[in-house]
Amino acid sequence: MSIVKINVLTVPAEQREVLEKRFASRAGTVESADGFEWFELLRPLEGTDDYLVYTRWRSEEDFQAWMEGPMKAAHQGGGQAGGEGAPKHKPAATGSTVWSFEVVQQAAPKQG
Repeated sequence: MSIVKINVLTVPAEQREVLEKRFASRAGTVESADGFEWFELLRPLEGTDDYLVYTRWRSEEDFQAWMEGPMKAAHQGGGQAGGEGAPKHKPAATGSTVWSFEVVQQAAPKQG
């Protein structure tokens, strides 16, 4: 079965829009990674400032390959905006924790 990685990002209220825009602009970057299965950005509704970045992968090895390749390259230079000499962005999140899970059961809606 697959593995799930959830990146828990603590995002102050005034940075929420910034975070969501940055994720919207990255659309398509993880989708072509070998072993990638799913992505969701989850916005908190109440009681927390934590966003959840949910990704599902075929294997831990596929996730690690993406982390060491495309993801690392995309984040090189501390979130540099647009190449050489471009201004760097301040991180929108004030904290980050990654949770790892193995999928042991799953279900999908029944087909008509």
